[in-house]
Amino acid sequence: MQVTARDPGGMCDRMTGVILKSASKRFLFLQGPHGPFYAGLARALRYAGAEVYRVGFNGGDALFGRREPGFIRYLGAPFEWDSALRDMVETHAITDLVCYGSSRPIHKVARSVAQDLGQTFHVFEEGYLRPYWITYERDGANADSPVTGISLAEMKSVLTSGTTQLHEAPDRWGDMREHMFWGAAYHAALLAGQRRFPAFRPHRTPGPGREFGLHLKQFLSSPGRRILRSLTTRTVRHGGFPYHLVLLQLAHDANFLDHSGFPDQKTFLDVVFRGFSAGAPKHHHLVVKAHPLEDGREPLRPLIRALSVWHGLDGRVHYISGGKIAHLLDTARSAVTVNSTSAEQALWRGLPVKAFGDAVYDRPEFVSDQPIAEFFAQPRLPNIEAYRTYRAFLLATSQIAGGFYSLRGRRKLVRQLPDLMLDPNGPYDVIRPLDATSPQHIRLVT
Repeated sequence: MQVTARDPGGMCDRMTGVILKSASKRFLFLQGPHGPFYAGLARALRYAGAEVYRVGFNGGDALFGRREPGFIRYLGAPFEWDSALRDMVETHAITDLVCYGSSRPIHKVARSVAQDLGQTFHVFEEGYLRPYWITYERDGANADSPVTGISLAEMKSVLTSGTTQLHEAPDRWGDMREHMFWGAAYHAALLAGQRRFPAFRPHRTPGPGREFGLHLKQFLSSPGRRILRSLTTRTVRHGGFPYHLVLLQLAHDANFLDHSGFPDQKTFLDVVFRGFSAGAPKHHHLVVKAHPLEDGREPLRPLIRALSVWHGLDGRVHYISGGKIAHLLDTARSAVTVNSTSAEQALWRGLPVKAFGDAVYDRPEFVSDQPIAEFFAQPRLPNIEAYRTYRAFLLATSQIAGGFYSLRGRRKLVRQLPDLMLDPNGPYDVIRPLDATSPQHIRLVT
């Protein structure tokens, strides 16, 4: 096991591991969103008086973190990570672990270590109520989020004891281009740095070289895909037929792999197509919407074509690669997904939603538990008031205005996050009466 570190301000004797100076808060950043978000957040926390360390597992992590004080280069094997992390926590007197997503293997280990050692475990995630917010939680995210254990009655009690206001989210994700740019830079650096991090094993397949090639291929083919997407979208929106929307997600994403029950997209789509063929009225159509960052590692277009023929749905299925979902949702009859947070946009519009996997929003009040054929035949409407209570609670607690990737979005986050991360109470600890001084993260968007 190999770990090399640069200590911020001579905080620790490298030979003995003896702490030379104490600090009330010492953060250890693990893997984060692509780009400079972590660097800006670390500077803000240091300015607030905390110490910040960061672990680099590969060349992509090093690209954005190696110049920071407290950068630790982890060169050990995956099976050594648990022991190495415990050593880091002890050596640097770490009080808080910080990560992006709690499902990838590195962060699963970190979550377990935090629970064992009594560390605060901070988790960032894409906004549950995208496109304008990010998610900040403690102890877990998505299906592992603490919010899944909070009842709607408790949420309503909190909301009615304080002043909150529900604002409509804009139908745009303002930093998609920046997201793609920083993602490409990260994977290029990861590929270039393989010799410096020989033991690193990505949590996603295929390997770094193949993944970079997929990103490059998608970039080069984007003009043609954009034209085809525009034509298909126009057909759907102006075709005069009722349609149901299938919201796909990245099948290599940890949230899909750990909380879906499906090994791949093919298995999920086969279940959906079979149910649609059996239950949907014959004049209804099915629109399959790919994730905006779908990179082509699964041949979705030929797969959907083959499944359409196999289930007797030829001419009634439309595939849209990437793009925005807002206008598609506006005229859809229902939405089906594994556990994508994009289903929140469907619920906000009052659409029936069927989710197959474990999801942070999966509650019987507003997510259907009907068999899939029955759902397509007569989808049950959500309890919109229950969903609005849930949504308002998220906006008042874990949804933070801003974004990880654009400069403007990062600035918004860095203004807010240090106070939240230094607070001994987590975002859901408001299961107590709210008062006028309680932090509210709702922003009116015009």
